[in-house]
Amino acid sequence: MRLTCKYRLFPTSTQRTKLERTLEICRWVYNDTLGIRKDTFEKTNKGLSLYDTNKLLTIWKESKPAFSEVHSQVLQNVQERVDLAFQAFFRRIKAGEEPGYPRFKGRGLYDSFTFKQKGFRLDSDKLTLSKIGTIRVKLHRDICGTIKTLTVQRDSLGNWYACFSCECDTNPLPINDAVVGIDLGLITFAYFSNGKKIKRQRWMKQDADDIAKLQRKKERFCKGSSERKKVIRALNHAYQRSANRRNNFAHQESRKLVDEYQFIAFEKLDIKDMQSADDKRYTRGIADVAWGQFVQFTVYKAANAGRGVALVNPRGTTQMCSRCHAIVPKGIEVRVHDCPHCGLKLNRDHNAALNILARGLASINTDSSDVVVEAPGFSRGE
Repeated sequence: MRLTCKYRLFPTSTQRTKLERTLEICRWVYNDTLGIRKDTFEKTNKGLSLYDTNKLLTIWKESKPAFSEVHSQVLQNVQERVDLAFQAFFRRIKAGEEPGYPRFKGRGLYDSFTFKQKGFRLDSDKLTLSKIGTIRVKLHRDICGTIKTLTVQRDSLGNWYACFSCECDTNPLPINDAVVGIDLGLITFAYFSNGKKIKRQRWMKQDADDIAKLQRKKERFCKGSSERKKVIRALNHAYQRSANRRNNFAHQESRKLVDEYQFIAFEKLDIKDMQSADDKRYTRGIADVAWGQFVQFTVYKAANAGRGVALVNPRGTTQMCSRCHAIVPKGIEVRVHDCPHCGLKLNRDHNAALNILARGLASINTDSSDVVVEAPGFSRGE
């Protein structure tokens, strides 16, 4: 399976200039490729293939010597990104979704470049990049498996990272009998079917409040002023801190889940649809807690560990009694499930988690359309 290992880079000022220059050249290639594909389709009603655009690189290098400052495979990958953007565009049209035509990249909006097979070499804590030089890298953990590609990435604060895509062998954990259903929420981040829970972290709300405060402060200063630039810098730092905290939280909690449970059942939530609700406080809360990221991390860790993850249809999991399966209507403000039919009384999230687990377990040996088994380490019939 493929995993990505990310490490911090520490370029010198000269190397930083070369990295910035590489990004800018990649942005030119991206925009030129997108422009010529757009113009060709408008004039001939026929599109250009990735192979056609790759042939253009040789011509462009003759007229634009700056393109020779970047490794050839890096430029080819830029054109692959354009091709993928068009593939996604046509896929969305076919699916009846909002298509979103590929956009040109403005200055500062192109933040990574990729070496597909060669052009880089890692030697201890030194990473040598073709056309750029040898950069110090902080290897805080060992690289797993065989390195296939390298993506060099810049964040909003101007920090640089090396992201190695590696082909790794699976590392199955010992099989156990522990299973769990998990209900994700805003008051309690995750409620387990066995009564355990993961509390919503205080910093989630604090980070959201800090970002909102800085956004308001930014609007008080004129565009281009030094004061506004300082606030934007602080705002970028707040966004980055919030993202790092969410990543760390999702990684740690998903690792605990996979280590402890053989089978994990989640709701298959349509987060994009949920965020289109009228209550902006509710939609902002969903974005802050990042349910999707937590589930995604759990899925790929489970696949590597030989565990199972099922995503079940969430319809009725809160309203249905987990003991007698009767429907007990309740508003979002009602926090206790109290069944008048069988007398079951417990936290509404706990009741939902029990229903989620039941649906997940029912999917193991049946072909239910309401369940998607995500982790290949634990599939139906095993």
